[in-house]
Amino acid sequence: MYKHLLHNSSELPPKDNHEQLIVEEIELLMIDLGRLNLSEFDRKECKQQIAKAAQEWGLFQVVGHGISKDILDKIRLEQINLFRKPFHEKINSKKLSSLAGNYIWGTPSATCLGQLSWIESFHIPLGDFLSSTNLTSLSSTIGQLSMEMFELANLLAKILDKKLGHHKPNFFKESCSPFNCYLRMNRYPPCPMPRGMFGLVPHTDSNFLTILLQDHQIGGLQFVKDGKWVTVKLNSESLIVIIGDLFQARSNDTYRSIEHRVITNELKERFSTSYFLCPSYETIINSCVEPSVYRKFSFQEYKKQVQEDVKTFGYKVGLSRFR
Repeated sequence: MYKHLLHNSSELPPKDNHEQLIVEEIELLMIDLGRLNLSEFDRKECKQQIAKAAQEWGLFQVVGHGISKDILDKIRLEQINLFRKPFHEKINSKKLSSLAGNYIWGTPSATCLGQLSWIESFHIPLGDFLSSTNLTSLSSTIGQLSMEMFELANLLAKILDKKLGHHKPNFFKESCSPFNCYLRMNRYPPCPMPRGMFGLVPHTDSNFLTILLQDHQIGGLQFVKDGKWVTVKLNSESLIVIIGDLFQARSNDTYRSIEHRVITNELKERFSTSYFLCPSYETIINSCVEPSVYRKFSFQEYKKQVQEDVKTFGYKVGLSRFR
């Protein structure tokens, strides 16, 4: 499927791996969510930190988030065991019936090498998955993690929304449910031809919030800060929170949906797990601030437009379509 992309060297983008590797490494703002359970001063300051990070950076890291180390360690082990299975099992196995249809390698829509992500993943719509009766150690772990991630994502979303002055305190309770969200387990294989290749091509996320569990030992996440790419310094104790397109639109550009990417590694593989907080397809996204930067649109309309643009142009156009 990718043979013509890999063998046509003229399609390599005008960049090399050195450009990806020499960018500055920075440590993200660390927020201790445990402070939300302390004094009124601590709660107020913690919430202010969350809103400021979303506004100035578009991503931040959290500790004291309430998700147990046991479940995070367990999903890492289950994920590694899953990706170690032979290719034919990952796409056909009856034991993986609730996952096999969600297995992806690379970028199926790629029309040139610059659009190809060097990644394999299981992108899991949790509505179907949580309704499945196929109980295994893996499915049980995914189910437990996704529910805990949902609670954390909702907590952060409510804090961010309240800081905007929105007067719909039940918006996320009514529009987002565990069954609307997605979990994605990623493996970035060693890349023998790293020049011009990304583990995950530059993009923004099309949801409200993403919660990312990074690899403990292998870095690679980069994002745009002040107009240049920077590398996220590894921290084995934290989770990373990334603002998505829907929150940028709802906040009327107060919060930033940050462009990010993952670089390739020539020798080592890397694993990560991402949780995506999404609303129902019918949910209308609009700002309570006037004049609004964006017109009203539904989540379904947004996803459809993104898919059409990727199919037509090979890349996501995103929020600019809805100004």
